Amino acid sequence: MINLRIVTAIVLMLSLASFNLKENPAGYKAGDKAIDFKLKNIDGKEVSMVDFKEAKGFIVVFTCNHCPFSVAYEDRIVALDKKYASKGYPVIAINPNDDKAYPDDSFENMKIRAKDKKFTFPYLRDDSQEIAKAYGAARTPHVYILNKSGNDLIVKYIGAIDDNAENANGVKEKYVENALAQLLAKEEVKVPFTKAIGCGVKWKK
Repeated sequence: MINLRIVTAIVLMLSLASFNLKENPAGYKAGDKAIDFKLKNIDGKEVSMVDFKEAKGFIVVFTCNHCPFSVAYEDRIVALDKKYASKGYPVIAINPNDDKAYPDDSFENMKIRAKDKKFTFPYLRDDSQEIAKAYGAARTPHVYILNKSGNDLIVKYIGAIDDNAENANGVKEKYVENALAQLLAKEEVKVPFTKAIGCGVKWKK
């Protein structure tokens, strides 16, 4: 089994050593309007955010099957959906990885993973990778909290779920939960950006 502490240290070293040009500096920033999407869910149906009539916003998580960081955060992502979907902020998970190079991230394996982990939210396939590129998703997992404002989807937070990928019990700062608490209280998000720590998105060549 991969030691997540070692993987985390390697990712941090690489991040500090150089800027990855594939991290799409043209992606969204807090305050930007986000585009909607229509992507295939694991049940074979296409899902769009416009389908969620009662939602106040969304927790959009770019994630995958094989990355140890994504695996470490799966239970926390499920917990976020269970806590916040009923409050108007459901989770929508999107897998953008190149499944030809990484077969673990194939659509069939996504279905298996979602069933095994009892996902309570859509798990969508961004096969063209256009949505990941538009949002500027660079890591798995990479979170975007969107807030409905009329017909617009406004980005309110971008980054990590919390400050401890390795140990859920050792978390000190719950970035996503803090942002959602502030949005539900009709307040501005105090920390709208953190650095997402995880595996790089596997772009198609």
